[in-house]
Amino acid sequence: MKHWLFKSEPETYGIDHLDREPRKTTAWDGVRNYQVRNMLRDEVSRGDEGFLYHSSCDIPGIVGIVKVVRAAYPDASAFDPDSRYFDAKSDAKNPRWFCVDVKLIKKIEPKITLNELRSHENGALADMLVLKRGNRLSITPVTNAEWKFILDLR
Repeated sequence: MKHWLFKSEPETYGIDHLDREPRKTTAWDGVRNYQVRNMLRDEVSRGDEGFLYHSSCDIPGIVGIVKVVRAAYPDASAFDPDSRYFDAKSDAKNPRWFCVDVKLIKKIEPKITLNELRSHENGALADMLVLKRGNRLSITPVTNAEWKFILDLR
């Protein structure tokens, strides 16, 4: 099992949206970055766990734990001209974009803030990608050591 950090903007789709979904499950769609697409398609597997991280908000941070309940499959939003994620160059026979389904396992309250994570960036979280300057990827891997350390914060 691998671990991931899934970033979303809470105003667009946050933990409360996921909490209201049937079976607390949703497609993690709309990814339009090739590096993240490759991770979704080739590395993220059913059974993997991830932190749900709120970004682009007043107090960014980890707000929950999710589990991947369906491995990569073509992202239907790429084929829907009414979707904001539509990609006219994407072909259903040779899909360009993929998504996975995630299920909310639990909320983390209070959230583990970015500042709290940063307070450990010279120690246990020294290599955590979300703490690296310029990292804008919406999904990043989390090592087993980082995962355990962060869980111990709550």
